[in-house]
Parts: sequence; structure tokens; C-alpha cells
Amino acid sequence: MKLEKGKTVVGFAGLGVMGYSMAGHILNGGYDLLVYNRTKEKGLGLLAQGAVWADDPFSLAEKSDVVITMVGYPKDVEEVYLGARGIVAGARPGTVLIDMTTSSPGLAVKIAEIAAEKGFFPIDAPVSGGDKGAREGTLSIMAGGDAGVFEAMLPLFELMGKNIVLQGGPGSGQHTKMANQIALASNMMGVCEALAYSKKAGLDPETVLRSISGGAAGSWSLSNLAPRILAGDFAPGFFVKHFIKDMKIAIEESERMNMDAPGLKQAFSKYEELAAKGHENEGTQALFKLYGE
Repeated sequence: MKLEKGKTVVGFAGLGVMGYSMAGHILNGGYDLLVYNRTKEKGLGLLAQGAVWADDPFSLAEKSDVVITMVGYPKDVEEVYLGARGIVAGARPGTVLIDMTTSSPGLAVKIAEIAAEKGFFPIDAPVSGGDKGAREGTLSIMAGGDAGVFEAMLPLFELMGKNIVLQGGPGSGQHTKMANQIALASNMMGVCEALAYSKKAGLDPETVLRSISGGAAGSWSLSNLAPRILAGDFAPGFFVKHFIKDMKIAIEESERMNMDAPGLKQAFSKYEELAAKGHENEGTQALFKLYGE
């Protein structure tokens, strides 16, 4: 299908820390926007800017040409797509369905198969970049699905991200996101340990950060999350509880493929410890709190 500003209707479900900004970019990009969220209050800002409210995923889908979802957990994805008042039940043949939630690769394939049978065009397109990337429209977008549909949706993806890559067929986007989370898991431990070490050694961590972030140790987390740690800012750009969910999926997929992932498992253990201490609704950088004890 061809996207047309002022004519193509985009439905967006899930207006959380990242979804709200992503939906806002689509609205500002000139597309008619329908929105749905379990808590309507989170969408009031978008409604004030001209978005239209839908009462449930079914109502969102039946009036949309493209449906984008950005919800929390695989169970939420399954419910919003396959529930009695879900997207699959409400959408018209020819609708493009784009799930940008980090979810299970197997569930992505399942939804894609059901969607294709009903004449829909499914894409799994999880993202990386946190709240900052969502606000600035610089997310990395990892897509799985039909190449022609992906190319047709690029104008929408380009409103939300900068590094946009089709990885393969259905489920490929989710597998790529798992690789991303595996790399991030061990890296976050390294960031926290480096800052804790610099403090123990009597150094100024901010001065240390200026040196190491520009060298071989440099990473997105070191440049973007380490300064938040040093400022005592543990607000969620990405929730601890959602990172635990992602790591659990990655561990399950690794085990299914008979692959050991010791760094991932160690990080998962540390984040579960962090959540057990009451920090599950903070940002992933809150892991540093374990090193300060």
C-alpha cells in the first residue's frame, strides 16, 4: 500500500514512555492518527494535538490503514492482536500490522501467519534507543516481514528512527532485538562496575567517564546512561521490569537453540535481584544501586 499524508489513517496502541513520543512523530508527520491506551489519560496530550481516541484495539483497527503497537509484554501483544476485541478481529483486509513491542520471536511468527491468512500485512519491528531515541526520532528499528511492505512503510519508520534495517522474514526483527538485549545486558554490568571501581579508587567518576567513553570502552549506555547514574537520575527511559522480560525471552530462545549465554544469565540474575529490592519501575541504570551497597 502507498502511504498518503492527510489520507492514510494510522492507529497507534500503547502510549507509554516510548510509544507516546513515537505516536507524536507520526501525528506531526502529517498522518491522521487514532490512538488507544488502557489508560486514556496518557493520550490526552495527543488528543489535544488532533489525534482521535479509539475505545479498544478492535475499534482502532477497523478504522486504520496501518496499525502500530508498542505495548509491554508478550501477553499484552497476544491480547491486543488476538483477543475477542483485538486488532485481528477488527482490521480490514489489506491493513498493515506493525508490532514494535519487544516480544517473543515465536509469537511474532504466530501473529504473522494468522494475519497473512486474513489478508493483512504483518511486520515485527522492535526498537532500541530508549526514551531519548523515541523523543528525538532516532530509534534503531529492526524489522522482520515482507520486503515490499517494509519499503512501503519506510516513511513512517523514518519519522521514528534513523537506523532502520529489514533483517528477514517474520520473527527476524524480534531475534535481532534479542541480540541487542544480550549485548546490552553484559554492557550494563560493565558500565556500573566501571563507575563503582572509579569511586572506590578515589577518582572523580565524571572525569573518568570523559576518558573512557571516547575510547575502546565507549558504548551507547556509557554515553547516555552513565551520566544519569552520576546525577542520581534513575527515572525509566526503559523499565527494569521490561528489561527482565526481554532477557527472559532471550534466555529461552538461547536454550531452544542449544546455546549457552553466561553473560546474559548473570545480568538477568542481577536485575532480578534489583527488582526484588523494589526497583522494577526504575530505569535500567538503577542496576548501579547494587554496586553501591
